[in-house]
Amino acid sequence: MGGGGSALRVCADHRGGINWLSLSPDGQRLLTGSEDGTARLWSTADGTCCALLQGHESYVTFCQLEDEAAFTCSADCTIRKWDVLTGQCLQVFRGHTSIVNRILVADNQLFSSSYDRTARAWSVDRGQVAREFRGHRNCVLTLAYAGAPCVEEAVAGGLLVTGSTDSTAKVWQVASGCCHQTLRGHTGAVLCLVLDVPGRTAFTGSTDATVRAWDILSGQQLRVFREHQGSVICLELVNRHVYSGSADRTVKCWLADTGERVRTFTAHRHSVSALKYHAGTLFTGSGDARARAFDAQSGALRRVFRGHAFVINCIQVHGQVLYTASHDGALRLWDVRGLPPPRARSLSRLFSNKVGCAAAPLPPA
Repeated sequence: MGGGGSALRVCADHRGGINWLSLSPDGQRLLTGSEDGTARLWSTADGTCCALLQGHESYVTFCQLEDEAAFTCSADCTIRKWDVLTGQCLQVFRGHTSIVNRILVADNQLFSSSYDRTARAWSVDRGQVAREFRGHRNCVLTLAYAGAPCVEEAVAGGLLVTGSTDSTAKVWQVASGCCHQTLRGHTGAVLCLVLDVPGRTAFTGSTDATVRAWDILSGQQLRVFREHQGSVICLELVNRHVYSGSADRTVKCWLADTGERVRTFTAHRHSVSALKYHAGTLFTGSGDARARAFDAQSGALRRVFRGHAFVINCIQVHGQVLYTASHDGALRLWDVRGLPPPRARSLSRLFSNKVGCAAAPLPPA
């Protein structure tokens, strides 16, 4: 196992914890959203701060970075769109009546979920609500989108899947705003979800310590993944394998099509708060303030990254650099060169079909 080493760079400009970290599709920029009410844009080339995004009146809960625009949501009940070159706020999306938890930009639409028990679809260009999705009985925590033509003509316009603290997930017809299916079976809050869009399957993780697979068209529960001893906080879907990070201090790898557990990743000293699969390596972030690199095939721990003071809320990997964002307010860059390459026979398993993963931010460890 490799040693921890020191970070390539520590970016400590934020004055509050970092709740989320987003990488632009072209890989040139990072976006961080913080408890200090601001977001910052960073260059992946040298780790320098390119722009400070100021305007929210409360903490930033989540962010998404596109090549030409940045999007942030906040406890101030708003969403903002920003110019990535100037840092200027281009649009404020108003309508939610409580904390906005998650946002998702897809097919020129902006989707959001909130403590106000709703999800919404917005026109990215006009900043207006195009559709409201009402039906959850409690906070909507997470969401994912399956766009046309991945789903049949009966749901042209795509499907939005939401997870809530009311123990259900719901599938919505985006075009009409109608609830297509309610996914019932969990006995605790749905904290995270990922979609296998070609397979028309949703995977949900819950405080009931299970992962469940669902047919999003019929609403049928396909299988239950039972073995975790604590809340399932984050999910990653990679080539028919589901990785689940839990408050029980482990990550488990499951066969998506059967629910069979094939591997358990241990060594964490606190909840696993973030997951990212990259080129045969599974990177994890934990409440023990450390990131780890595991060989995804064998489960062997390859490297520990030490330096943060509190829980790691989000991780990204680009090129040979691991980026970790923590409740301690720092963004750290780590050199991941020298990690063992994946075995030749497993190269076919390196391509991810992950659509989205949302995990609830944790308090400081």
